[in-house]
Amino acid sequence: MKAPRLAWAVTGSGHYIEECLEFMLGLDNVDCYLSQAGEEVLKMYGITLNNIKDKMPVYRDRAASAPPVGLFYKGYYHTFVMAPTTSNTIAKCVLGIADSLVTNLYSQAGKCRVESIVYPCDIAPEMETTAPGNKRVMVYPRPIDLEATAKIRTFPFTQVVESVDELKAAVIRRLASLS
Repeated sequence: MKAPRLAWAVTGSGHYIEECLEFMLGLDNVDCYLSQAGEEVLKMYGITLNNIKDKMPVYRDRAASAPPVGLFYKGYYHTFVMAPTTSNTIAKCVLGIADSLVTNLYSQAGKCRVESIVYPCDIAPEMETTAPGNKRVMVYPRPIDLEATAKIRTFPFTQVVESVDELKAAVIRRLASLS
């Protein structure tokens, strides 16, 4: 078997998506996983799937059973990253719902004790984010979304980051700890 890789999931959040993808595309030994909403958001932000496919394998949410999750059981991944992550995905993960490719990946990573690094889009009661066209806008997450973000912080093998800089630092630390 090849050396373990990093699995990176993109959900339907546009929260600093361009910065997250720029960082992801600069890494080696990464597989990209896209939720259906993630694919839609890429288009909204003018990011073509071919740009990602040119750099790494891309898995799309096309099957009900999410077959790629079995790779965690084979030791194929050392780390799972969800960035950026929608409030919907966070809520499902917190409730143990694994009904999509990305929520299934998070579930299986945890069951296999694979470290997850999660960058939720809802991290504060008031925050700035990016909208399509690189516009900065203010958003005001609902209390229930902030509660789910607080809850996922308590999960084993899960590190929650609050910015692209924290995401980069967490991934770099994780990769350094493996070498």
